[in-house]
Amino acid sequence: MTSFSSRTRPSSPDVVVVGAGLAGLYQLHRLRELGLTSRVFEAGSGIGGTWYWNRYPGARCDVESLEYSYSFSEELEQEWEWTERYPAQPEILRYVEHVADRFDLRRDVELNTRVEAAVWNGERWEVTTSRGETVAARYCIFATGCLSKPKDLEIPGLDEFAGPIHSTARWPHEGVDFSGRRVAVVGTGSSGVQSVPLIAAQAAELTVFQRTANYVVPAHNAPMDPAAQAARKADYRRYRAEARESAAGLLGAVPEGNALDATPEERQAAFEGAWAEGSLGALRRTYADLGIDLAANDTVADFIRDKIRETVHDPDTALALAPDDHPFGTKRPCLDTGYFETFNLPHVRLVDVRKTPILEFTAHGVRTTEETVEVDDLVLATGFDAMTGALLAIDIRGRDGVRLADEWAAGPRTYLGLGVAGFPNLFTITGPGSPSVLSNMMVSIEQHVDWITECLRRLDGATIEPTPEAQRTWVEHVAEVGASTLYPLANSWYLGSNVPGKPRVFLPYIGGVGAYRAICDEIAADGYRGFLTAG
Repeated sequence: MTSFSSRTRPSSPDVVVVGAGLAGLYQLHRLRELGLTSRVFEAGSGIGGTWYWNRYPGARCDVESLEYSYSFSEELEQEWEWTERYPAQPEILRYVEHVADRFDLRRDVELNTRVEAAVWNGERWEVTTSRGETVAARYCIFATGCLSKPKDLEIPGLDEFAGPIHSTARWPHEGVDFSGRRVAVVGTGSSGVQSVPLIAAQAAELTVFQRTANYVVPAHNAPMDPAAQAARKADYRRYRAEARESAAGLLGAVPEGNALDATPEERQAAFEGAWAEGSLGALRRTYADLGIDLAANDTVADFIRDKIRETVHDPDTALALAPDDHPFGTKRPCLDTGYFETFNLPHVRLVDVRKTPILEFTAHGVRTTEETVEVDDLVLATGFDAMTGALLAIDIRGRDGVRLADEWAAGPRTYLGLGVAGFPNLFTITGPGSPSVLSNMMVSIEQHVDWITECLRRLDGATIEPTPEAQRTWVEHVAEVGASTLYPLANSWYLGSNVPGKPRVFLPYIGGVGAYRAICDEIAADGYRGFLTAG
């Protein structure tokens, strides 16, 4: 293994890795096993990716901690003790930092260094950073994350607002005290749902501006049961294998029956059991037809709407909070810890911007078509330019200077979500066209990193890129599988619909984590079918 200090970093490493989150750090670890030199560039001032940036109140993973963790080291699995069923941001960041220290990963990571351009010169990638350095690498691996570039806000007047403006995607590391303040939260996706109860606990007044009502299910978070953790650790290999072969990289029984074949009483009992379990997957696993049959989906959607009406006292607020414009699961559902109950507090109110759209921000508040709400602080929980935003923020140019942004003008085109035709020796970890955001990201990250690592080992310095035909076939397959579900019925970030002007394309692959893994393994075993190799 080659080692080098921060003052002697190679100007021509074997590999450049962009991003030092969970994916980039694991990729660095595997590259070292190959004896390859690498440089990892990270825009943040610390490692951790998503869990470095997202520090808003209530930030928490919606995958259980015993599943949202690395599986590559049995020693790491055994030594780390989780404290909660669903880990909060500070605990996940501590875990990432522990992994980095345990495997001595920090010395190859360059913080506060944004990659601005990556250009293929015919033999190597010339990677230019915000520090003015250009590094020439044989391979370039993008571990930039699926939800890492905040979307631009379309509402005018933000520069006019006189008070503090906080983005959930870039929260101050020192935290924010809202005590005695009038606060507006704009957005009710995951970060809004998680932060609203905690902000309400401090604020004198809280106004939540909602464009789209969300299906929110209870987390039933609790301190980690030591016995449950010990039992999982005693049989971790079996659990990990089950997750890798599952549909979403998560443990849980595969649904067999259909909702429309069950009686109303049977469905109610099944949904109540899943509601009591508390997880994103529990309701989905009750019946096999919920994701493909609208009438079946209506049964679970109605169940959740009834739960909202039972919880929220004001009928008008309950009606506004109950989703009515998309099937359950077609936008990412959220896990709930007191979200709906928060709207029963006398100092909290909801503004439905479908009925009263926001016209602009003013110096002292938010102006809608009906009123101006005066506030002291703005909290923007307005989401991300998902899956493609972080990649297209970099000037990536392949053969003959072709820009990735031009190649993807009508939507992203990849082979397996791992590579792009015309962009040799470039890999994307959990890129568009892979299960990524529809899965336990830890399982998908490890699968991609392991696949890329084995590919580099077998290439031994050769050049590789997808063929246009293989890429076209894969893109068509991803679209076809997506179209067979209810996902296209929602205007979601899964389809880029949250970003004005972004092509409406189903971005992830919904064929299942286990099935996708089998496809990738088969392609590799067949001499990397669909890829061109040379050298």
